[in-house]
Amino acid sequence: MPKPPPSAAERPTGKGRRRTGHPTAGRLRIARCARLLPRALFVLAFALFVLAIVAMSIGSPSRVAAGPASEAAVCTALAAAPVAAVGEAVRQRRRRALSRADSSAATAQRVLLRPLPGRIGDLRLRGTYLPARAAPRSGGDLYDAVRGPYGVRLLIGDVRAKGMLAVEASAVLLRSFREAAYQEETLSGVARRLEGEARRHIARLPGAETPERFATALLVEIPSGPVARVVHCGHPEPLLIRDGLVRVCPPERPGAPIGMADLVGTGHTVHTLPFRAGDRLVLYTDGFTEARDAAGRFQPFAERVAERAAAPLDDLVDGLRADLVRHTGGEPRDDAALLAVEREPG
Repeated sequence: MPKPPPSAAERPTGKGRRRTGHPTAGRLRIARCARLLPRALFVLAFALFVLAIVAMSIGSPSRVAAGPASEAAVCTALAAAPVAAVGEAVRQRRRRALSRADSSAATAQRVLLRPLPGRIGDLRLRGTYLPARAAPRSGGDLYDAVRGPYGVRLLIGDVRAKGMLAVEASAVLLRSFREAAYQEETLSGVARRLEGEARRHIARLPGAETPERFATALLVEIPSGPVARVVHCGHPEPLLIRDGLVRVCPPERPGAPIGMADLVGTGHTVHTLPFRAGDRLVLYTDGFTEARDAAGRFQPFAERVAERAAAPLDDLVDGLRADLVRHTGGEPRDDAALLAVEREPG
């Protein structure tokens, strides 16, 4: 008699290894139980409703306890059943709506983030984007690279909004950056163009709350010489990798987030740092630095970068993404974007 084929859990994967189960199986079972709880309550209430109807129809004192207590129980069951039914329907409708909205926002954000060119001149680039798993947290992280007459210009940002509102703001900023990167002579001029476009977009959002009216951003310009110019707009500092060592590059004068420069009263200062052959810059959003595991611990992002500093650029980015997925158990609470650029050795 032929031996039955192995199950999915028994099939070998990778280099002869067997799949032993996903590390998040326990959390998935808990989430599944939480989703089934409202349905169980509905079934229980409906059962009470049916029993109450049967009891009233029989109406025999020998089978149904007489008195106010019995009547109150019947009335409670009659009232609880339709309430539970309506509550369950509302919960299921809201869950499906949130799921559709989150999926739409994540899909739209991926469309906005066009693939980066793998190489521009003597620069190699690689980016990655990981949407949040929990609605409605997706949307808002963005990056791009443009080659213009003044060098290669990079943008990474994080819109302080979620869902389709964040996708709309991301589209505004990306369109403005792609135009300004070609036209503006200075990197501070690019930042001013983004600021002006953000203010016009904010003005079209009546009633929008303050947290949804700005974006943190980092602008980088890499000319032909061995330098890089950076404008900080309230965004996490870039990491410079040189000779396998990682160094944080904080600004001398931090700038205001895009959309808040007028309120804070600060300009856009250009900072210059050495960027020689073999150097790398890692730009990222706080989805990488503020990711938490099941115990609430933050991911030590700079340490992860240091561990992978000597790896090829593609392996560096893929590894950092895998580290984030592993740390969050495959369910990041916020979306995350990362852009790495390397000046090739001479």
